[in-house]
Amino acid sequence: MAEFKLPANSTYKMGKVWKAESSATNIKIFRIYRWNEDDGQNPVIMTYEVDLDKCGPMVLDALIKIKNEIDPTLTFRRSCREGVCGSCAMNIGGLNTLACTKAIKDYKGDVAIYPLPHMDVVKDLIPDMSHFYAQYASIKPWMQTQTPVPSGKERLQSVGERKKLDGLYECILCACCSTSCPSYWWNSDKYLGPAVLLQAYRWLVDSRDENTGERLDDLEDPFRLYRCHTIMNCANTCPKGLNPAKAIAEIKKMMIERQG
Repeated sequence: MAEFKLPANSTYKMGKVWKAESSATNIKIFRIYRWNEDDGQNPVIMTYEVDLDKCGPMVLDALIKIKNEIDPTLTFRRSCREGVCGSCAMNIGGLNTLACTKAIKDYKGDVAIYPLPHMDVVKDLIPDMSHFYAQYASIKPWMQTQTPVPSGKERLQSVGERKKLDGLYECILCACCSTSCPSYWWNSDKYLGPAVLLQAYRWLVDSRDENTGERLDDLEDPFRLYRCHTIMNCANTCPKGLNPAKAIAEIKKMMIERQG
């Protein structure tokens, strides 16, 4: 087999290991997926040595250090650094998670970092989220009402009604759960996936929303809802500790109850 070589104008160097300073004694190795469509070449895994004595504690800190001090061509998304925005979702050590909330010390050996699986890649660690967001928009994730708002008042909820939203409103749409779901891998063109269905349930149980029937009608489809086989990957990988599988089961229960 001929040796694989990147073109002369490539931003990546096949097989290159970015070494830490010789004086560094606390080194961690990061093996990072790299791909640039402009090169017209296959993806490569690049290796970086990071001096942990000069790095923050989280995986995102290491990525930022690599980009700022070692290899400025490395591309990834990040924003809040607090596990709130979901921008830095990626596959770290074989698990979909947020780079900003995963401590480097949790990984005993080398740290392998890939983009979220089963999504088109824009570049390096950046997945194309367009389809995911289009599916989210399809469930109309906003309050729908028929009656006018009481004059000068908000639409109020009781404490019990508000409590039903716990475990739902915290979703940050990072897509870790959907991209860990085999049913979504094979049917993402028609199956909404755990993240979007959890969001759908959030509006179905909101006491202020008045379009429950229409929302259920939109989900009544062999693929949009019923491709879930309760594999539970979604709950196992959610960085916010949520349970999309439970939300999906509750939607199915609502479907049965309205038919009875």
